This record gives sequence, structure tokens and C-alpha cells, in this order.
Amino acid sequence: MEQELYEMSIDRIVNTDIHKLSDASWRREKREELRAKGASAMTGFLRAEALAELQKEAEEGFDAAYFNPQTHNIYLTQPDPELPASHIRNKEVTSSKGCICDDVIAASSPLKQLYHDPLFKAALCDILEEDALYPYADNLSSVNIHYARKGEELGWHFDNSSFAVTLMIQPAASGGAFEYVRDVRNADAGDMGFAACDDILSGKRRPEELKMQPGDLLLFRGRNSLHRVTPVEDDSMRQLAVLAYNNTPGISLSEHAMKTFYGRIGSVQ
Repeated sequence: MEQELYEMSIDRIVNTDIHKLSDASWRREKREELRAKGASAMTGFLRAEALAELQKEAEEGFDAAYFNPQTHNIYLTQPDPELPASHIRNKEVTSSKGCICDDVIAASSPLKQLYHDPLFKAALCDILEEDALYPYADNLSSVNIHYARKGEELGWHFDNSSFAVTLMIQPAASGGAFEYVRDVRNADAGDMGFAACDDILSGKRRPEELKMQPGDLLLFRGRNSLHRVTPVEDDSMRQLAVLAYNNTPGISLSEHAMKTFYGRIGSVQ
């Protein structure tokens, strides 16, 4: 009986008629797509009712969002004084989006139910080729909703983690495009791709654009792929949910990172 109730619950959130979370062939298709393209976009992942509820929650939660415009280099590291200011390692870009944290989002939210759902996590593990996925140990970082208003953006950068899981709540009507270039660097080998990155930021090399519609889920490997979200160009607001997992338990953001990204320090469980 518990299994039946559980399956009904996830079926009310995810369009499992198309995105068959328990199906081995569906998982294999998404895994191969992620290997080949570095991204797997799942169109219409959420059911219409769950999406409408999530959009309402995001709208109501906006007043609690923390905005902290900041500059950083594309590697999310400190500047290197031994290199000239013009070097790509020292060039700064701007990130100005805001967000609300895990502790602000209700446990009853379809977003939280999806994040913790065993079948969803099992499917992610299979597609991402991870043994297990764990939430953050702090109470702020696991599930976030990001907001970008007119002129706000997420600057070019590489991710520190090997994968990202995001869910589009509402794209901007104009601007707010997700752009990326695959395999620009090889972080494990110490190849930072300086020349290629310079070409991208200077406009000599054009990125790919990935269009996301409300309710679409995206799995993306951003550790070696340079990516950004362009500035929103009108009075609409881009709203995106980030489902953040770790492949080992007990990890939390540092107090400095929490203060920087969220404007406050959470508790560690």
C-alpha cells in the first residue's frame, strides 16, 4: 500500500508517461545523451498541475530572495597576481541573480517532494553514473530557487561539481538565455583552456544556446564546459530551481560561501 501511494505521489509531479523514471531503456537513453552532449534536457518533465503550484510558490517566495551582485573570474578562484590583469585568469564577469534557500521552501512543495523522492534519485544516479546522491548537510543549500530580473545575469563560469540538476520554472520573455561551450578545459589534467576561454569571452567563438521551457528538467556537466545565463532584457523575471546533490554524505557549504550566496549562515545537521 505504501508503494502504491508513493507511486501516485511521484506521478502527480512528473509526467511519467513520457519520462519513465523506472524504465531502464529511458534511463539509458538519457545517460547516453548526457555522455554525448554534456547535457540532457527533458522537455515537459513536470505535470501541468505541479508546475502551476511551483510557479505560485516561486512568485510568493520572491520577497525572501537574497540578491548580492558580485564579480568573479570564470574559474571562481582568487586572482593570480603573477599574471597580467588582461589574462583570462584575472578577467572579471558579473553575477547578479538572487535566490531563496532550502529552509524557505515548504516541505510540501512539489520541488521538495521531487528532490527527496527515492525513484527520482535512483533515476538520477543511473543517468549521472553515481553510486548515490545525498543532500547538503546544511539547511540552506540543497534546494534553491533563483531569480533574475531585468539586467541581472549569471556570468561565465565553470562549475566546481561534476553535474548540475536544474528545473525551469519560468524563463524570461527576452534574454536570460543559457549559453555553453563544451569541453573547454580539462580540470583533472590541469588544462585550464586559457586561449579557448579568451575566444569565448571576446566573442570570437560562439556558444551553443539551450532553450528551456517551463517544467523542463536539465542535467548538465559544467565542470569542463564554460557556461552562463545572459542578462534578462525586459520586465519579465527568470525563475529556476536548482536541485543540488553530493555524491558523498555530510557535505555543507562553508560559512563564508553561505554568507556570500545567501546573506546568512545556516545550521548544519
